Parts: sequence; C-alpha cells; structure tokens
Amino acid sequence: MTKRRRFLGQVAALAGGHVLVALGGAGADEAFAASDTTSTTSVSTAPSTDGTVIPTATSIVDRQRNVWTLKSGFVYKNGVRDKDSYNVSLLLWYGGMIYQRGTGGQFYVMTWANRWLPCTDPRIPMSVAAGAFYGINGHHDYPFTPQQIISALQALGCTSYRVACIATDAQLKPMIALADAFRPIGFTLLPLLNYGLRDRNGYLYASEHDAYVANRAGAAAVAQALGPHGITMYECGNELTRDRAIILDSRQAGTGPHDFNNTNWPILRGAIQGMIDGVKSVQPSAKCAVNFTVADIGASDLLWDGEQPNGSGGYRKMRWDITTWHNYQPYGDIFQIGIDGAGPGFNLPAYCKARYGVPFMITEWNAAPEEDEQFRATYVQQKLQRFYAARKNEGIQAVMYYDLLSGDHTYGIVMNDLAPIDPTHTAFSAFTASNADQ
Repeated sequence: MTKRRRFLGQVAALAGGHVLVALGGAGADEAFAASDTTSTTSVSTAPSTDGTVIPTATSIVDRQRNVWTLKSGFVYKNGVRDKDSYNVSLLLWYGGMIYQRGTGGQFYVMTWANRWLPCTDPRIPMSVAAGAFYGINGHHDYPFTPQQIISALQALGCTSYRVACIATDAQLKPMIALADAFRPIGFTLLPLLNYGLRDRNGYLYASEHDAYVANRAGAAAVAQALGPHGITMYECGNELTRDRAIILDSRQAGTGPHDFNNTNWPILRGAIQGMIDGVKSVQPSAKCAVNFTVADIGASDLLWDGEQPNGSGGYRKMRWDITTWHNYQPYGDIFQIGIDGAGPGFNLPAYCKARYGVPFMITEWNAAPEEDEQFRATYVQQKLQRFYAARKNEGIQAVMYYDLLSGDHTYGIVMNDLAPIDPTHTAFSAFTASNADQ
C-alpha cells in the first residue's frame, strides 16, 4: 500500500485548521426560513448537555450556539421555523447532532447538509458479538508462517486480522493458509477486497455497469476461494470515497454530498455494489462491510439512500451488513469528529448506528506517522480506552490497528523480525490483558 504517502497528503490539509463546511450562521438559517416565527427565551450560550431532550427541557443549544426549540409540533432554530418539520413530539441533542421524533414514532437526524434524514433513536444501545474486538492489519506478502503471525497476534491480545487481497494465486494462497490456521482457534480473518474504480491498467471504468461487472467478478472469485475455509465476512473496498476521482477536494471532510464528484459517483456505486453482489452470489449469508474514512457521512448517506451528489435520487439503495471506518489521529476523535478534523464535532459511530442500524468497525487507526513511539504508546492506550468504553453502546465490533509490521517505525508495532516496538507494543498488550473482550 501507499498508505504513508496518501495519508500525509490528506492530513496536511485536514489538520490545517481551515473551516471547510459552513455550519450554522445566516446561510444555514435561510435554509429553514418560513413565515412563522417564535421568539426564543433567554438561554445559556453554553452547549446543552449530551442527551438533553425537549420535553422536558425548554431549549437546546448546539455546539455552534444555535438555539433549538419546539412549539406546537414545529421545530424552531434561532426563532425561525423549520419548514420541513411538523407533528414533532420530541427534540433530542445527542452526540453533537439534533434528532427529532414525529408523533408517529419515526426519528430523523439533522445532517450537516441541512436535511432531516430518517434514523432510529441514537440512544438505543447496539450490542454485537464479542471475540474479535481487538484486531490489527497485515499483508499477504509477509515472510512469516501462519503460526508465527498467530503468535504475534496473541502477544498483542488480538483475535482479528485484516488483510487486503484480490483473486490471484499469489494473494489467495496465503489467505487460505491463514484462514485454515485461524479457524481452529476462533480467530477472525477479514479479507479486504482490494478492488475499486479502475481497471488493471489504472484507467477509471467508463461506466457504472463496467465497474459493477468487473468488481462483481473479482469479489465472487475471492469468495469462491475463501468461503470453503471458513471466511464469512468481507470488506468491500478501501477508502474509495477518498479517491481523486470521487472527492472533489481532499481537504473537505466529506460531511456533505456536495463534497463528491457527481459525474464519477455512479462508478463508485457500481464498484461497491458489484463487490457486495459478487460475494453474496457465492455466499448469500456472508457479511459484507463497506468502508469510509475521515468524516465521509455525506458519501455513506448518498449510497444508503440511493442518491447522487447533485441531489437526484431513485437509484438502488445500497445495503451493507457492517459499516467500517478509518480514523487516524489528524482526522480527530471519531466520537467527536469535526468538519475540519478538530471541532465542533459529532459522534460518528452513534450517527451510523442510528442511520444504518448495523455493527461498526474501525478497520484502520493509528497516530500520525511522524509521531515518536512514546507519543504513539500514549495515543494507543487512550484510544483503546475510548473504543472499549463505547463498544457496547455504539455497536463497535472490532478496532484494527494499522499495522503489524514496520521496519522503519512508521506505523507497525513489531519489527521485520517480529520483535516488539516499545513502548507501543507494551501499551497495547497491557491494555488488552486488562480489558477482556467479552
């Protein structure tokens, strides 16, 4: 992978502190404008406590200091009635987002694109199966036996392992060997289907159909090879929403549909749907995950709702079994991720739980590559604590560190001879030993 080069270029823009998407302010208010208004009472300008609900509260203050009220079934923002809301029985402030419930019981969330989208109550905990929570990334070309890899994982307390592959003998044979070794001990192998938007020559597919057909065939071939060896879960694509053909400007956080290329969007849709359908054609009961990164809920919502970035709809609504995300240090805390990698932010896993209703995995995470090992060790301990605390409420099934091996100390947690890189290795293994995956 060219992880280091791609990550640094993206992070340089996101970490610069530039406000990338206008939240609040006059432009947002105009989107809600209606002839009916109500005055707001004097309220504190401090953001409301997470979980504040109307009723019983009389108002909610969000992190942009907007004041939300509810009167006669209508939502008001800064005294201006929301033209798209009526028969509202409850207004909720949760995880940095505003949610409403209609009198019929349906919940909606206000997105950064100033739209109410249907969801479930974000306060409802989501439980997921234990046993694969602690994970790590590896590569098919490591010069180690499956047992050596198992020993390295056990030393860290990891029971899940993510490896990218396509349908070639050179990549599938190591995957099969790992799958056969993992199966008796209950370890989870997550194959990342490393297909995407381009053909073998690196050219963008000409159409949604071409992308679909090619990706479907590749995914089916991988599932055909790995399914008999106990693999039941696949990740379909890797950071495809960050491809230069899809994201208009890599400095954008991806929270709105306008951040993405409308012309090339069908190719993304065809590629990911092709992978899902390819796996399901061979293993109908297999779980298919779809991957996003940074704060790309604008992209995930478009795929889920069958829409284009320009607002047109009516396309096939994509459905996946697991939502996966990448969360590196400069992107910000995923539980309070901001539009510019800093804030004010929102709880991204909680949003995804409410919107899509499926388990969540963080399939890549780490500190920035330029950080030293002492910083990285502290970061690892802090992030594992945060992930662990949220795993039951937000349905987090696995968190997979990136990655296992690193001869130059850039990302890995062991050296080329599998010797631990400390203090990061010790921080990781100490945490897993003290916090059971149960």
